[in-house]
Amino acid sequence: MVYYVEDDTNIREITLYALTQAGIDAKGFSNDASFRRACDERVPDAVLLDIMLPDTDGISILRRIRQTPGLTDVPVMMLTAKDTELDTVRALDCGADDYLAKPFGMMEMVSRVRALLRRSGRGRSSSASVDDTIQVDALTISPSRREASVDGKPLSLTMREFDLLEFLAASPGVVFTRETLLQRVWGWDFDGGSRTVDVHVQTIRAKLGDHAGLIETVRGVGYRLKG
Repeated sequence: MVYYVEDDTNIREITLYALTQAGIDAKGFSNDASFRRACDERVPDAVLLDIMLPDTDGISILRRIRQTPGLTDVPVMMLTAKDTELDTVRALDCGADDYLAKPFGMMEMVSRVRALLRRSGRGRSSSASVDDTIQVDALTISPSRREASVDGKPLSLTMREFDLLEFLAASPGVVFTRETLLQRVWGWDFDGGSRTVDVHVQTIRAKLGDHAGLIETVRGVGYRLKG
């Protein structure tokens, strides 16, 4: 179960809809008080937090989570309109596992929530039977089964290759810089260089064979999955 604290009703409902359609149980809260009551009844598998809330702020909630027995290791992603470097640093220093600035794409958000749950080792939701297959041209990816195929033939991918391909496939046509891919796929604490992304793209292209062109290089920027 994923808990999402967001006082904007429209954003909260759209985000919850995207998560449930992807097979992830999710519940929304408009304020900290209702969120705290829910945590007392059930420990969530992950938490999505807005920074600006009517009764407190997301950073304060994050600090409390990291100090509350039973909640300390719950992964937390900050979803907020505040995207300055200072806000990012504050959130990460206080224990946030990821950070996504508004406006964000629903497919990207879902992909990163899945990655958050995978990295934490927490169980999938009871509605995981919902078809979460991603289809782009000849490429088929099933995040819940961690399987990928091209033209119906299974692809033998490493864990990181799968994560990278899944991330790109979640937003076909969107260009991502190498730095963004490092942050979103490898994680904020990864200290390797951007060459790591190039190497992984090369190996994925080799495994895609005749469909290697699905991953396009955008000169001077980064990569995108042909959409």
